[in-house]
Amino acid sequence: MYTKDGVSYFILDGHTHFWDGSPANQINRYGEGFIKCFYDYHSNLSPEEYRWTLEEFERYPEERMIHDLFEAGPDDMAILQSTYLTDWYVNGFNTTAQNGAMAERHPGRFIVNGRFDPRDGENGLAELERLHERWQLKGVKVYTAEWKGASKGWKLSDPWAYRYLEKCQELGIRNIHVHKGPTVYPMNRDAFDVADVDDAATMFPELRFIVEHVGLPRLEDFCWIATQEPNVYGGLAVALPFIHSRPRYFAQIIGELLYWLDSDRILFGSDYAIWQPKWLVEKFVDFQIPDDLQGEYGVLTTEVKRKILGLNAAALYDVKVPGELTVPRGAGDSGPAVGAAPAAPA
Repeated sequence: MYTKDGVSYFILDGHTHFWDGSPANQINRYGEGFIKCFYDYHSNLSPEEYRWTLEEFERYPEERMIHDLFEAGPDDMAILQSTYLTDWYVNGFNTTAQNGAMAERHPGRFIVNGRFDPRDGENGLAELERLHERWQLKGVKVYTAEWKGASKGWKLSDPWAYRYLEKCQELGIRNIHVHKGPTVYPMNRDAFDVADVDDAATMFPELRFIVEHVGLPRLEDFCWIATQEPNVYGGLAVALPFIHSRPRYFAQIIGELLYWLDSDRILFGSDYAIWQPKWLVEKFVDFQIPDDLQGEYGVLTTEVKRKILGLNAAALYDVKVPGELTVPRGAGDSGPAVGAAPAAPA
């Protein structure tokens, strides 16, 4: 548990990976290019003391991840997101099975999220059921720009995507994490467009759509969607590292999010191993919107920071947080305290 100036923060890292991007696992030049693109984000946006070599970055040991998240790092829990990319990696980039095996070796530390790809058809629906039965999934991660054969992407509004969202609803998998952020080589920029989130959120109001990377560079489009769709959330992975390299730009991002959304719908994610949670959390706790922007955006309060860093994700995933760390919702919000254990069914 991270503590600063007598204030304690429950940290639930909403976006982490245990990947294998090593040359031995790469099928083709696209697998090589993908991990090198990630590495460019890592090396360009990280403080110098947190930069790894490319070899370290391509495949890091489990022990290092545990150390960086929970020992040297501030995380209390983390969500392992699955990204298969089986057209580019022999054993997948990071699969649900790989993540689940690690989670079992470290009980109480990880939440395992599955994935789906509507281009897998009926077989994929059966696989989603199997993953849910095996790992008791509460969330999935989808990559709408992922390549599959001749296809270079899909949309949440596609008929087969609806079939999978219906299956998630049937199984009780309510948290749909959607990668909608900066282009990653060799994927196509347009395949990350946020417009299909609007359609899906309207049609599936019982599901929660966590838009990872808050749609960057389409932040304005994301905000206009999220303000009318109360089941749309923003994940700060990729956005948060600008707190180091371009703090004023980050102030504008977080200011816009807080203006259009409410503070209960913004989630922290380190995107490990692209970035490490230690410096992200430390800088965010110390961060304040510049004085000349506060007239438009207001200030970042301790209560809002505590929600973003873990309590909001805990509420989505039914994680019980110690009572002294919960934060009441704002005036007029009739929901439970953020981070509190869910109420028992009537």
